Amino acid sequence: MRDAMAAGERTANFSDDVVARRNAAEPRGSRAKPRRRFSPFLLLLLALAVAGGVYWARFRPEPAPKGPVAPVAVPISAEAVKARDVPVQLTAIGSIQAANTVVVRSRVDGELRKVAFQEGQMVKEGDLLALIDPRPFQAALDQATATKAQHEAQRANAQRDLIRTNKLGAYATGQQRDTQMAQVDQLTAQIAGDEAAIENARTQLSYTRITAPLTGRTGFRLVDQGNIVHASDQNGLVTIAQLQPIAGIFTLPERYLADVQQAMKAGPVEVWALQQDAKTEIAQGTLALIDNSVDPTTGTIRLKAMFPNEDNKLWPGEFVNVRIQTGVLKDAITIPATAVLQGQDGPYAYVVNPDNKVEPRPLKTGYSTEQFYVVQEGVKVGETVVTGGQYRLTAGTLVAINKDNGSSQPPEHQAAK
Repeated sequence: MRDAMAAGERTANFSDDVVARRNAAEPRGSRAKPRRRFSPFLLLLLALAVAGGVYWARFRPEPAPKGPVAPVAVPISAEAVKARDVPVQLTAIGSIQAANTVVVRSRVDGELRKVAFQEGQMVKEGDLLALIDPRPFQAALDQATATKAQHEAQRANAQRDLIRTNKLGAYATGQQRDTQMAQVDQLTAQIAGDEAAIENARTQLSYTRITAPLTGRTGFRLVDQGNIVHASDQNGLVTIAQLQPIAGIFTLPERYLADVQQAMKAGPVEVWALQQDAKTEIAQGTLALIDNSVDPTTGTIRLKAMFPNEDNKLWPGEFVNVRIQTGVLKDAITIPATAVLQGQDGPYAYVVNPDNKVEPRPLKTGYSTEQFYVVQEGVKVGETVVTGGQYRLTAGTLVAINKDNGSSQPPEHQAAK
């Protein structure tokens, strides 16, 4: 134990001697000074202080003015209230029907010898469509004609016998004269029957030529050449649809019945057929009639309009949108539809006063379209109404009207709401 302690003391003394010699050998100014390190917390505080100074220098609030602050005008879009002639129009959904449709059938029995039309062909009234074998009917006509000639010869002979009997005078009895006269009358009646038989045979023969009963477009051919057709066939030979003019059938709520009737009394009522977008016009026509009853299940009335359809744009079975004009409102006061707002007490609009401050004005509206409203009460012609930016407005708000404010002019024809 003592030996170990002695060894440790010797080692410590040796180390102290080495250090003392090294310090004595090195110059005094060449000793390295220990580094001074900064705390991370101090560096973070320094960075925050610098950032806060930059932010304050850049975004510091402007000093409040000493005088009163001028109000800032809210930018809006606006338009003037106008007076114009407004066509009153109603819209409906309808379908197109052929003005007339005929199923062409054979009126006699026989072999179909010829088909004289093409499927989908436009035919005129009287054009030949098909030909049935005419020989049996021609033979029946010839037979009826021969029978008439036979009876005419017999009557001529009976008339000569009657003349001879009358010349006998007293030598001929009254019974002989009466018998001869009855024979002449009987043959005359037979000749009249023969004439009827000839007319019937001629009519049956004419039925072998099947012609178009009207001008229109043919459909699919239902019977091919060479088949035996009968007058009792239900399908017929072909269907012909009259497309010029063509009809449009549509319905309106019964509350418009009086308006439509009044319009028809004033003159022709214009009707437009529109595409599915309810804007693009296909054809223009006139109202033809109102159905004689109101449908009690739907509360609607059926109407028919006729279109010339010279370009064949309308087709039977096609669904279209229909627009009908029932009148014109002269010098009606109108405002854009975007200016009308709905409140708890009804529709209203913001009116810009001469001092550029807005005033909410209640409105009494009437007829309307997608583009504008007809106003009965609330605004006057020449006043300015706000059409955009109303969500930022209250009564008395100062506004500034945008220079590039566009006008919403209604098109010539618009669907009624």
